[in-house]
Amino acid sequence: MIPIHVFDGKTVALFGLGLSGIASARALTAGGAQVVAWDDAEASRTAAASEGMEIADINEMDWSAFEALILAPGVPLTHPEPHWTVRKAQKAGIEIIGDTELFFRERKALGSKARVVAITGTNGKSTTAALTAHVLKAGGLNASLGGNIGTAILDLPPLSDDQVYVIEFSSYQIDLTPGLDANAAALLNITPDHLDRHGTLENYAAVKSRVFSGLKEGCLAVIGVDDIHCRAIAGSLDGPFDVARVSVRNPVETGVSASNGVLREHRNDNEITEFDLTGIGSLRGEHNAQNAAVCYALARGMGLDVDAIAQGLKTFPGLEHRMEEVGRLGKVLFINDSKGTNADAAAHALASFDNIFWIAGGLAKTGGIESLQGYFPSISHAYLIGEAAEDFSRTLDGQVQHTICGTLEKAVAAAAVEASASDAIEPAVLLSPACASFDQFRSFAVRGDAFKDAVGALKGIELRTSEVS
Repeated sequence: MIPIHVFDGKTVALFGLGLSGIASARALTAGGAQVVAWDDAEASRTAAASEGMEIADINEMDWSAFEALILAPGVPLTHPEPHWTVRKAQKAGIEIIGDTELFFRERKALGSKARVVAITGTNGKSTTAALTAHVLKAGGLNASLGGNIGTAILDLPPLSDDQVYVIEFSSYQIDLTPGLDANAAALLNITPDHLDRHGTLENYAAVKSRVFSGLKEGCLAVIGVDDIHCRAIAGSLDGPFDVARVSVRNPVETGVSASNGVLREHRNDNEITEFDLTGIGSLRGEHNAQNAAVCYALARGMGLDVDAIAQGLKTFPGLEHRMEEVGRLGKVLFINDSKGTNADAAAHALASFDNIFWIAGGLAKTGGIESLQGYFPSISHAYLIGEAAEDFSRTLDGQVQHTICGTLEKAVAAAAVEASASDAIEPAVLLSPACASFDQFRSFAVRGDAFKDAVGALKGIELRTSEVS
């Protein structure tokens, strides 16, 4: 835990008792603040109270007594309309910040030399953050991973000068972190997302661009330039820091490009260093080439040499439920991409293999799988599960052989048999559902675990351990 002393002797209101809220309450209390916490969910209040936290309905309290409102990142700040706590704080004239802002304030107050790598983007930020932390640790640095990826930032090890904190930022968190002050920051890409929270795509892009706001001399900005919004942001970057552009489509003057599975580091002196990603199962596909390129640039910015980065990339086990290599049955590869909860996400997985025995279905998103027709020639057979099975069957009819299996267990069993009997050199049984999980599973993670259990039950399977270090 990172104790937060910047509100020592002050009283703060805290709303939202999820992962980051609980961590914030603990850290603030440890640093001498009085925290008055609330959550609309009774179960969350009960759990927090059991840990000794002060729970009170802050809606009924005098807000002039509060120094600040610590807001959970998922609570609406501006759109579709400000949450009632936000209105209360604004009326009282107190600031509204999140757990990540607490981290940066404490770091500044202590004068800590701990370094921060901040990573954001619409797609790929979790894999890139996990990959970067893995590569830095493999290169001998004392790196910790947290933020939006799962471990609250204030639950990470205490501030020390040798620490490197690799932090995944959602747009929600950036919105609540006016003092964001990284040593290296990356923005991978921007596509329409969270518009209900930010109002417009332009607002969303503007929030994302603030990941670079605190960069100073000697710092590094890494930015993907394959979409129009990031290209515009890259063109507007102006400061004493270095800028590395990343592209998986075109060469760049300074930065890292990636095409056909080969990373190329381009420097101002026109020297180019190449690294081949081919054969690294956890980094298949163009989307992972971008993730690896951003990681490479960040790791160079943190002082790692090419050989150390290469070793880290080669040993990355992958992120659970995201193109996760579960195991092999003879020539058949089993891939868990349960995080592929919409067609756009599933497209990345389908683009990564040639002979696919595809498990798809669940609670369908708007548009179904119509947009995936360009990938249908790579699908040898589809196995459909969940509520979307009938609709997906109609889309696939006449284009892809398919079977309505209903359950994930039946789909895995059928796919394993047919993939093993195929003429393909390396057929892939791919769970990339293009659907939410909630018709049959309470989360994509539970669905992914069920897939791994079903694969693990296959006779003769060789399982791969996939725990991110």
